[in-house]
Amino acid sequence: MSTDKSQQHASRNTGGLIDHAQDYFNAAHQQGLMALYARPRAARQVDIVFDGFPSQRITDFVRCSYLGLDNHPLVIDGAIKAIEEYRALHWSCARTRLNFAILRDLENSLSDLFQARVITYTTVLAANMGALPIVASGHLTGGIRPMMAFDRHAHATLAFHKGTIALETQVRTLAHNDLDALEELCRSNRAVAYICDGVYSMGGNAPICDLRYLQDRYGLFLYIDDAHGVSICGKNGEGFVRSQYGNELGERTIIAASLGKGFGASGGMLMLGTARQEELFRRFAVAHAFSASLNVAAIGAVSGSLTIHRSDELLRRQLALSSNIELLDSMLATEQSGAPLPIRTVNLGTEERAVNGTRALLDRGIYGSAIFFPTVAKGKAGIRVCVTSDHTPEEIKALCAALSEIMDDQAIS
Repeated sequence: MSTDKSQQHASRNTGGLIDHAQDYFNAAHQQGLMALYARPRAARQVDIVFDGFPSQRITDFVRCSYLGLDNHPLVIDGAIKAIEEYRALHWSCARTRLNFAILRDLENSLSDLFQARVITYTTVLAANMGALPIVASGHLTGGIRPMMAFDRHAHATLAFHKGTIALETQVRTLAHNDLDALEELCRSNRAVAYICDGVYSMGGNAPICDLRYLQDRYGLFLYIDDAHGVSICGKNGEGFVRSQYGNELGERTIIAASLGKGFGASGGMLMLGTARQEELFRRFAVAHAFSASLNVAAIGAVSGSLTIHRSDELLRRQLALSSNIELLDSMLATEQSGAPLPIRTVNLGTEERAVNGTRALLDRGIYGSAIFFPTVAKGKAGIRVCVTSDHTPEEIKALCAALSEIMDDQAIS
């Protein structure tokens, strides 16, 4: 494939995107559905406050704290304890110069937990921003700059970097989970790196076993963002992707993951397979070499969650999450029904229906996410809900009843 065609696949049209989507965002804001402010209450209850709307206690199905750890006492106490011990919050210093000692201990503990070489970052976005150009450089693929193949549904924090990567090497975007197209790329290129999500933010997942087959057959390099998959399954919460590997990741797989979703704390991380990869990332990843680390409170919060991940409580919460997912699926049919993952979307078609439906849901005391372009494709607008282990059966039943009513009303209108 020519470089010109590669650049075409990596082009942006931010102006056109804004022009097309701004009316939907305006409508969602005017309906009091976006950029809300709230105070946490017990479990999945929050009190929301939005200009022009009265304070309202609602059941939250928006947050991605799938195991309900974001308000767990051990997580909160861990943050407080770390602040009290270090009497500091943040060092304004690049990590190649100076780091909190507590951070070294944390990364060693995470590496032991996930059986990988773990580097932490302030966000998964920062992790991806630093990682993808290094993958594109060829230093992880035998000195050959790989064809960088992105799944079309790869999260925005991955896809955003296509333009930067296209300055390093060729970039392609493949149809979602199109293994045939990926295999053809593997046959026709000396090195290919595939960039995808493990669990997709709008539902569904990558076919990890099939990707590993291509990896074994062609040497495919895999960069997988499992932000939504970590903690919710696997031993010690290793996650959707890591649980499908053995004791070692090897030299051709990198997993990015969140410490702020299922893990319940704050930040992001990379799971690496080799010492050489760790050396490169600590020296040359821009978010490591030219930015600061997690702050002390975040480090303490992650340490608190680590304690839970090593305890029997984690499995109990994983089982509670699975039970709640099964309950929802028994009452409400969605495209994701039957999947053991906690994200469900209700397709209402138009952006107007998505906004009105989400407002109707909020009027019933339940907060879901209105989803529309560019988060999802045009014509696929609707409502996303995230199930957690902390939701009660009554809350899930109320959600399903409300969504069924809204879908019936939308069908009639």
